[in-house]
Amino acid sequence: MSLREQISQDMKSALRDKNEARLSSLRMLWAAIQRREVDERITLDDSQVLAVAEKQIRQSREAVEQFLKGNRPDLAEKENRDIAVWSSYLPAQASDGEVDKLIGEAIAATGAASIKDMGKVIGLLKTKLQGRADMGKVSAKVKARLGG
Repeated sequence: MSLREQISQDMKSALRDKNEARLSSLRMLWAAIQRREVDERITLDDSQVLAVAEKQIRQSREAVEQFLKGNRPDLAEKENRDIAVWSSYLPAQASDGEVDKLIGEAIAATGAASIKDMGKVIGLLKTKLQGRADMGKVSAKVKARLGG
């Protein structure tokens, strides 16, 4: 079963179980998936669905920060519930050691010597770490390694 089908099935079961919070989160993710499918006129595969879920999670994390700064813990709590639901569709997160090892391998494979080669390294890492690591943090580590 594809990730897209799994989300659809989970949405139906949340509706049957009358789990409003989970259903709301899943509907938001489903809407983001459909929006991208309509915009690009394609049916998303698992890696593209993962990318949509990661984007939703990233946006919600930013929203949580803003809500906490604005003294709105109630809205931050809702965003955190959404993040928890969406995170269940991501693969197991890579450890820091594994990320560091993959960065070293990618730098060696691309022959990267300076910050100018960062795009090549990130491109290679993105395929290996899709959904398994925060690419913003990975990017910062690569930048530090390449002397940026």
